Order: sequence, then structure tokens, then C-alpha cells
Amino acid sequence: MAVKWTGGHSSSILCLNVNAEGLVASGAERGELTLWDGGGTLAGQLQLPKADDVTSVVFSPRHPTTLYTSHGETISLLDVRSLKEPVECFQVNKEEINCLSVNETDSFLAAADDSGAIKIMDLEKKKVSRSLRHSNICSSVVFRPQRPQSLVSCGLDMQVMLWNLQKARPLWTTNLQECEREEESPQAAGQFFNPPLAHSLSVASCGNIFGCGAQDGKVRIFRVTGVKFEQELEFQGHSLGVSQVLFMPEAYWLLTGGNDGKVLLWDVSSDGAKQQKSPAKSVQRRKAQAPASTRKDAKLNKVASNKHARVLPKLTIEHGEKVNWISCTEIKGSKTVLVADQSSSVSVYPVPEA
Repeated sequence: MAVKWTGGHSSSILCLNVNAEGLVASGAERGELTLWDGGGTLAGQLQLPKADDVTSVVFSPRHPTTLYTSHGETISLLDVRSLKEPVECFQVNKEEINCLSVNETDSFLAAADDSGAIKIMDLEKKKVSRSLRHSNICSSVVFRPQRPQSLVSCGLDMQVMLWNLQKARPLWTTNLQECEREEESPQAAGQFFNPPLAHSLSVASCGNIFGCGAQDGKVRIFRVTGVKFEQELEFQGHSLGVSQVLFMPEAYWLLTGGNDGKVLLWDVSSDGAKQQKSPAKSVQRRKAQAPASTRKDAKLNKVASNKHARVLPKLTIEHGEKVNWISCTEIKGSKTVLVADQSSSVSVYPVPEA
């Protein structure tokens, strides 16, 4: 049974984030923003102006007291030590923002919106430095750890894209539907009743492995190599769309949340992610390691292409409600999953140790 954190919201909670000190932020419909301590005690509340839905909350990696929130087309910067009116507000997107991401050096913020635009804000100069674009709603954007100039994005155009802040065009693009067509038999090629609209992305702490959750109920794991990425693994554990994916910190455990009311935990390390444990070294010695990585990739591609390879979740949480957001934290030294759904409470589940 889940522990419920209640009393912080009156509306459906849409997003969650946790800072380095264990403080949890939750954003809900109608402009509601709440802070919780690690035990679920209320630590602050704020009603944001215009009562627009709070769609994304992200703590600064460098300054844990700084919180970025998106509500409507606005990005607000807040100081959690004094949760009053926003310290600053930025109006850089023309349509509702779906996702925020801040790079680990706290120098750039990305805001993805309903028009398909991704606005990159230079946080020092406080202005837009780059505009990137999808052809449909951009649902998720994430900076890659250890690579502050690099980010990945996905959207309802079924595109997954790799970007570098030096360029306005994507370095690499994959269309999930085209990938499906290549793998399907000719008879099944036209049977796409549930297209792989891409909803959520998460990048592992190594920066080279990332996961994507889509409307077709599938989770796809990709590996970035240089200026491109390749799909290494695909598995299905949800009967409806995958609304959220989240790599847990310092591990290759992936949490997924779905519209079917399930939260699942997967271990993708056995499928090659552990090979990326020392990304700093692998970048410095990329040429020397190329033959070895090629051999490993051949093995991984064999696993990925085997449609009968059954990947099973390590943990299944029958949450019962459509999942809006998932996050993770440590409470009293134990890994814990936080789940936001259609209700006004945060659900808290323990994660068993490996």
C-alpha cells in the first residue's frame, strides 16, 4: 500500500521534482505549487498568477534552493527559502509549456511547448539563445548529464532528436513509426492503430543511455555514440501509453509509469548500459576503444532485434490511477518512488534493494 501525502493540493498533480537536499516540489492544475520535506510534511505553498496549470517543476542542479516552474506559457524562477511571488518570470514560449530541463552547469534551460518549439534560455544573459523545433507538440526535453551542451527531445510527431546547442538543426533524428514499419511483417505494416507518439524521455547518469516512453505502450532504450544514437532494446510492460520514464540516479534502473495505472521498475544494465560506467574515460579514449565498443554493440543489437526476448520488470506497482509523473528520492536511507496522478495527493512507494 502507498503512503499518501495529502493536504498540499486541491487539484490533480501534474509534475514532481526533488532537489539534492530531499525537498520535493509538486505542481498541479490551476496554478498550485507545493513544497514537501522528505517525510511528506508541507514545507510551503504558492498560488501562481493566472492560475495556469503547473506543467513542470525543476530544481537547479547547482543551486538547490532555486526552482524553475512552467505554468501556461510562463517560466517562473522561485526561491524555495521564501516561497512568495516569483523572483523572475520569463515569457519566451508562445504556447503552453510541457517540459523544462536545466543543464548540470545551470547555464541553460530548455522549455518545450505545444507548438513543437524548444526555447533554449541562456540563464546568465537571461535571454533565448536558440530555438529548436518539432513538427508537432514537443512533450519532453532533457539535457544529457556530463554533456551540458547536448540534449534529447521527443514529441507527438513520433520523432526522437539529439541536439547540440551549437546547431539549430538536430544532429540525429529517429522516427519511431518508421522503425516499427521496418521491423513489422508486410501484412502487419498497415496496422498502426496505436501510433508511437513519444511522451517522455530520461537520460541515465552516464549521459549515453536514454529511454523513451510512447503511446503504443512500449519503452525503447537508445545509446548515443558521437553525433547519433541507436535503439538497443525495446520492451512492453504497459497495456496503454507510457506517460513517464525515469532513470534512477547512479543506476541503470528505469522507472516507467503508464496510463494503465501501473508503475514498473526495469533493470536495463544487463543489456549493455553498464558498459558506459566511465563516460569521462570513454570520451578521452574513444578512438582506442572503438573496436571493443563495436563488438559490444553487435551483441546488443542482436538482443534488441530479437522480438521474442522477454524483458521482465523487477517490480510492479499496481497504482490503479493514470500516472501523470514519477520521481524518486531517498527517505530514511531507502529508495522511494513518488507518483502523481489524477488525484490531489502524492503516492509514496518503497523500492526494494537490489
